[in-house]
Amino acid sequence: MELKRDHCRAMIFYDFKWSLKESQSLERSTQVFSDLFPSRAKIFGWFIEFERGKTSLEDEERSGRPSTVVTEENISRVEVMIKDDPRLTYKNIEMILGISSPSVSTILPHNLSESQKHIRMEWCGEMLERFNSGESRRISDIVTRDETCVYQFDPETNRQSSVWFFPDEQPPIKVKRPRSVGKKMAATFFSISGHVATVMLENQRSVNAKWYTETCLPRLFAKHQERRPWIGLWGILLQHDNASAHTTNATISFLEKTYRKLFTYPTYSPNLVPRDFFLFPNVKNRLR
Repeated sequence: MELKRDHCRAMIFYDFKWSLKESQSLERSTQVFSDLFPSRAKIFGWFIEFERGKTSLEDEERSGRPSTVVTEENISRVEVMIKDDPRLTYKNIEMILGISSPSVSTILPHNLSESQKHIRMEWCGEMLERFNSGESRRISDIVTRDETCVYQFDPETNRQSSVWFFPDEQPPIKVKRPRSVGKKMAATFFSISGHVATVMLENQRSVNAKWYTETCLPRLFAKHQERRPWIGLWGILLQHDNASAHTTNATISFLEKTYRKLFTYPTYSPNLVPRDFFLFPNVKNRLR
């Protein structure tokens, strides 16, 4: 029996209706049909279409090749994808939508406005003055945080799996394995002196204000007091970004009641965050 496109889409729709994840559908189809089934990008793309309410398994009629892929539809799809998973990479977006990297860059601009640049310059000047260009002891009281997903199996990157071979040799064959379905979200807090606390997200998929104020922050404060018992309630300077769990009234009210100070943060911009390039990759390499 020949496996046709509408057969594959029907099976993907079946997995979607059973509330399976895209990665689970990919794993099931690969185990049964091997290379005969559509690619990862196609499966993820059809999941997005089904989430948007599409029920037909047929291709939509096209009048011709579009002059650009930077359309209102693709922009809205990228917005939904980023909202569902803020850590989605450029490569993920390219694979799911089947568009090029320059098109993704156009949809997600990285240029700061003149006012944003001015605000960041002022903020940097205030911080240099406040902490005496890094010489003040108060800099040790700053605690920042971030969340990351830790997979049960995380494949090596191309750089990690690279090997040397002579020009007359055949490069070794490497089996391509996807990430494991199992994963855990971890909120990690750290300061200039190192790791402070890590709190695992249990029994839920996303960070919200209730979990953040009732589970996460109390554990952070307890760990911080263990590390630096001489620091009072006003000692910690907690740095937040603009995530919804950090900016809600419930979180702000909780911090005011516990007498914790929030450390100001400049307007959002595409900075190269050191923890994303140095801290978390090193931790995951050790776990791998």
